[in-house]
Amino acid sequence: MPDLTLPGLIDVHTHLRVPGGEHKETFATGTAAALAGGVTMVLAMPNTNPPLTTPEALAIARRAGAADARCDVGLFAGAAPADVAHLPALAEGAAALKIYLNDTFGRLRVDDLPTLVACFTTWPRHKLIALHAEQQSVAVAIGLAATYGRPVHFCHVSRREEIELIADAKGRGLPVTCEVTPHHLFLTEADAARLGALGDMRPLLGTADDVAALWAHLNDTVDCIATDHAPHTLAEKGSANPPPGVPGLETSLPLMLSAVQDGRVTVERLTALMHDNPRRIYDLPAQPETWVEVEMTPYEIPDAGWQTKCGWTPFAGLTAGGRVARVVLRGEVAYDNGAVLAAPGAGMLLPVHPTF
Repeated sequence: MPDLTLPGLIDVHTHLRVPGGEHKETFATGTAAALAGGVTMVLAMPNTNPPLTTPEALAIARRAGAADARCDVGLFAGAAPADVAHLPALAEGAAALKIYLNDTFGRLRVDDLPTLVACFTTWPRHKLIALHAEQQSVAVAIGLAATYGRPVHFCHVSRREEIELIADAKGRGLPVTCEVTPHHLFLTEADAARLGALGDMRPLLGTADDVAALWAHLNDTVDCIATDHAPHTLAEKGSANPPPGVPGLETSLPLMLSAVQDGRVTVERLTALMHDNPRRIYDLPAQPETWVEVEMTPYEIPDAGWQTKCGWTPFAGLTAGGRVARVVLRGEVAYDNGAVLAAPGAGMLLPVHPTF
């Protein structure tokens, strides 16, 4: 018997790199990594090449996902100033809209008011808006949520001032939710100095005080644990211009189980953060006959042997509180003690029946 059984986890912030970045990750390898981490549903970001800002680009990504995904996948549509006219059509095949208010690569950064207004007025109200917003941009997004009376979700919150502002907004009844990543909970700027390019991501790792603030708000303000799984090859990370981002799908639950072992979070709260709240916030479908079996035996996280195509982790050497032993997806064993059994195409693309 497993030590612990959880529902299939939901990660609402991943980068699966398709189209255009298949040398880093594919739907097949990224969803294999998800299953190895106890994750049976992921939402993938739109900053691909081309970005998912037109129905044509989104259709290409959906076809690839339908053929290759081993667990269920929803795709974010991207907001871009040149493509805002496509937003209503994009919504038919997207799980949500992602707006980048701060640094990103490509043409997805939105820093003009007309585009923001177009996003908040033309994106269908029954679909969520998620934002990459740091520091002052958090205040801008809260103001937009209040002005237009529609929910917003903050991705990868990393700083004390941000989580405290979100807590205040929630206390005033504003429709805001947020996520934090394991790397912002378990690593600091000191680790960034130690890891070099392997510890570089956006937002940057924070101070010990920032980390303490995130933990202090984990049981009230924070809604989701999301990985921001952002794989890059070791060759890219070792280059003269290394891209920011780190993998995290396979280590998220093991790290959070260390917090369970340490008494910093209960199993019930962990379930809310990694399944219940993500499903509610993004209005995601249930996965019948789906669960994760866990062995609660602490171990040291290795530096190799991963399902993700990039093959490394910034968490090597940290203590995990448990490991995924078995994953069942819709009644079929999808992962069993190190072996991914789900075939490419076993996952569903969400929404299941888009009209475009």
